[in-house]
Amino acid sequence: MDIYIVKQGDTVDLIASYYNVPVSSIIYDNQLVYPYALAIGQALLINTGETPNAFYPAKVGGYAYPFIDRSVLQETLLYLSNLFVFSYGFTPEGELLPPILDDSFMIEDAKAAGTAPILTLTPFGADGQFNNALISTLVNNTEVKQTLLENLLSTLSEKGFAGVDIDFEYILPEDRIPFADFVAETRDYLSPYGYHVSVALAPKTSDNQRGLLYEGKDYTLLGAAADSVLLMTYEWGYTYGPPMAVAPINKVREVVEYAITRIPPSKIDLGIPNYGYDWTLPYVRGESAAKVVGNVEAMQLAASVGATIQFDETAMSPFFRYEKDGATHEVWFEDVRSLKEKFSLLPAYGLRGMGYWQIMRLFRANWLLLADTFQIR
Repeated sequence: MDIYIVKQGDTVDLIASYYNVPVSSIIYDNQLVYPYALAIGQALLINTGETPNAFYPAKVGGYAYPFIDRSVLQETLLYLSNLFVFSYGFTPEGELLPPILDDSFMIEDAKAAGTAPILTLTPFGADGQFNNALISTLVNNTEVKQTLLENLLSTLSEKGFAGVDIDFEYILPEDRIPFADFVAETRDYLSPYGYHVSVALAPKTSDNQRGLLYEGKDYTLLGAAADSVLLMTYEWGYTYGPPMAVAPINKVREVVEYAITRIPPSKIDLGIPNYGYDWTLPYVRGESAAKVVGNVEAMQLAASVGATIQFDETAMSPFFRYEKDGATHEVWFEDVRSLKEKFSLLPAYGLRGMGYWQIMRLFRANWLLLADTFQIR
């Protein structure tokens, strides 16, 4: 695979002629839509027909809701080691709550593709948000924990899951150790049956990082408690924050460099965002709210409005601005250039693999680049 940056005057035909590849290949791999307009600065993945030079073995996971388009799921499964089904909740008494929609087709399709389906456990309250009171009730009550573990084992066996991913956020600081104990107890309970237990970690850069996202997550304890961890290395740019890259490489690297001092690299998966944000300017803290956009959608938008895509060399992320209805917009997203930079962190630090939040939107060029870079285990 090669990466080509679109210049003024480029067309798909000219680029195909330059590389001596079929026009249809560029269109398909990059999900271009008729009449195949391109944005200046757009990164295209070009299949040159050479043998892939993938050498680094990596686990690749992706989160998905049960309302995923089945064709998107089936194409993406070809590149995944694990499919994280999002999500299962639980009551204050420890009873397991399945997703509202049936997830059976996800499990069936994953198995058919040789991908391990993983049950994602989340502490959502009635409002659909992470509930730290529910977490506290669970991790500090032996009876509730036992009930939940029994329910997990029954569901894993009945539905054919291969493991559990514990995705708890906004854990109270006083529950830091009880939460780590819960993860360890879950692993001890399920491991004899062959189930894998992973845990998602907020992107910390120090032991004493302040904030509700961070204080309840102890990297050392959780790294020892779980079979593997996922660093949620995204959301620097987020819905209510100022315009910036979702996963700037300099910030991502800081998290990785801290994490490997507390957790064996062979246990660490790097979080990869499969989305971007569109902000309306000027940004006003407390009032502005960015709109989520898919990476392919962002490039199509840039082409349709005639915007030039720029590339931030510090964040190693693409962005552009455009005008609509008298307002200026700023869009940050991921392309094959920014993803290639993130991929390079795995061999550089000896990481286990990566996990995508999330795979609801198909980004074919990402998966082709990944398959060209890694031996997917």
